[in-house]
Amino acid sequence: ALRFGQQRKRGDRLSEKHTEAAKPAEPPHEKIPATEFLKAYVLAKPVYSDSAELSESRRLAVKEAMRHAWKGYEAFAFGQDELAPIQKAGKKTFGGLGATMIDGLDTLLIMGLNEEFERARKWVETEFNIDRDQGVNFFETTIRIVGGLLSAYDLSKQTVFLDKAKALADRLRGAFSTPSGLPYSDVNIKDGSAKNAPWGWSSLSETATVQLELNYLSHVTGDPSYAHLANRVFEILEPKDSLDGLYTFQVSVDSASVGGNVITFGARADSFYEYMLKTWLLCRKDKQFDMYRRMYTRAMAGMAKHLVKKTSPAGLTFLAEKAMGGGTIDKMDHLVCFVPGMLALGAKEEAEPSLREEHMRLAEELAATCYYMYRGNHNTGLAPEIVRFRPGEDMVIDQGARHNLLRPEVRTFLGRAGN
Repeated sequence: ALRFGQQRKRGDRLSEKHTEAAKPAEPPHEKIPATEFLKAYVLAKPVYSDSAELSESRRLAVKEAMRHAWKGYEAFAFGQDELAPIQKAGKKTFGGLGATMIDGLDTLLIMGLNEEFERARKWVETEFNIDRDQGVNFFETTIRIVGGLLSAYDLSKQTVFLDKAKALADRLRGAFSTPSGLPYSDVNIKDGSAKNAPWGWSSLSETATVQLELNYLSHVTGDPSYAHLANRVFEILEPKDSLDGLYTFQVSVDSASVGGNVITFGARADSFYEYMLKTWLLCRKDKQFDMYRRMYTRAMAGMAKHLVKKTSPAGLTFLAEKAMGGGTIDKMDHLVCFVPGMLALGAKEEAEPSLREEHMRLAEELAATCYYMYRGNHNTGLAPEIVRFRPGEDMVIDQGARHNLLRPEVRTFLGRAGN
């Protein structure tokens, strides 16, 4: 499907002997100073040799957690975008298109939760409705709804998912009706009319994170128009002014200009770089997609040159943000924790040994910092949304971000390490 590196083992129902694995986790960890953390978890390079039985119990515990979460969603928010668990009610946050259900279809299939999948499939077949006056975000709807439907189709080969994905994509393609060919951020799914966001600009992520979904849609339908629209975005952006392949995150879809004064791998830019690599991996048999690999390689070199920094006194590696015309902003979003997995995935395909080694080393160092966001500087075991780095203090929690949004980025790099 469209989610690279996912483990797709189908498991049996949770057996009696594994029910202990589904119990709540241990009490919160004690705080660990960054220097001690690095010595124990990084510099010592501990070797983990989990038994097959332990790995299986963990896998089944994850499956049971999914079953538990899905049971609550079905009971209180079936067909809604999200569940508000305390209120026990559904929420319409992505246009009322059933985002949780559709984005979870492939997970149900991968885990072998076939009864749950069949109930969701019936909802998609009979209740999924785009014939209504509803504005949606083009980027979010493409990656979550079109992407979720295509992933379900890829795994099941049931044409209902492809038919629904194509119908929705045909409405969303109105976003590309701009002077530049870069997509508007907002689309009405009833008639395909599109417009700019109220503040007049789009982000890199909104503009350039639909290439996996639309290229795959062209592949399975035989209609090249979806891929043409998506790939044109990167053709437009590649020659724009950048700092060694790094772009500020504000994009004008009217003039095709890139503006703003901050370069980041966090919010509003993250998946732009991720899709460079993954689109090339998906489509690399076609030489025209070498553009994506070229942009990715240049961006990774620019990232290493301008954004990689170390904390003091421990020496944690992190990715700063860059203020154009100034220095760095020593903060890192939790979103940035997708980078270790991206680097590891790219390193596996890198032909130059020295560059492959450099990317893997950086991936490991950044992964340690992301792990420390969970393990080290507080006792809840949960990472904050944003951390800052101060001389002599290593990592501190941003005062406005003392919350955790259940983001999956850290799990993606653990999967890469396991491969």
